[in-house]
Amino acid sequence: MTSTTLEYALEADGLVQHFARPGREPLHVLDGLDLRVREGEFAAVLGPSGSGKSTLLNILAGLDRPGSGAVRVGGSGSVAYMPQKDLLFPWRTVEDNAILGLEVAGVKKKAAREQVAPLFEEFGLAGFEHSYPAQLSGGMRQRAALLRTVAMNRPVLLLDEPFGALDALTRTQLHLWLAETRQRHGWTIVLVTHDIREAVILADSVHVLSPRPARVTHRLEIDLPLPRTADTFALPEFARLERELLVALGTLG
Repeated sequence: MTSTTLEYALEADGLVQHFARPGREPLHVLDGLDLRVREGEFAAVLGPSGSGKSTLLNILAGLDRPGSGAVRVGGSGSVAYMPQKDLLFPWRTVEDNAILGLEVAGVKKKAAREQVAPLFEEFGLAGFEHSYPAQLSGGMRQRAALLRTVAMNRPVLLLDEPFGALDALTRTQLHLWLAETRQRHGWTIVLVTHDIREAVILADSVHVLSPRPARVTHRLEIDLPLPRTADTFALPEFARLERELLVALGTLG
């Protein structure tokens, strides 16, 4: 992964990835995948299960190297990554979980706590700073994990299906909360998901992957009015966009 002055906040060019399998043909996961994300854009990467979404995110995060192709990130060249599971340490308080990434980056604990303190109210966690993860609801744990990710202050946030394990009501509540919070901050976000409804309510653009080996086969601009609210779900345009993505995924003819 390289850092430079870019037209886009994140660029991926020609990503190819395959994994060796003893006694079998290599598993070909990505097939010349290209992705462009503008600064301040919320980009959803939508694809069927097993299409390589998490493999893509691991490459964008710098956790894996592609077989070929390149990833470039503007600004500092670094990203913040939130995996599917919240991965909160059960022996650390919410506050100490929130500052973990900063501590790893070398920030002193006192300074790290001062840096994250203003975020707790906005993330719905005011009053729970000294609670432990086991004392939180599933939605609160996910907000705590996202707070930890945002606290890193990186130019690009990578989210790997962070709401997939939540019940439908909690997931919708978090979608609406994230839509509002992200608009206020103008974060650049790449979200991988297999949830069409999630992609449409949150994203500015949706990049549809083919089945494995994956490449981007369709890019859809989501031009729904802002801010996105519960009323957005009832708009005829919301249904039209959902249908277009179903067609792009091959679910509808």
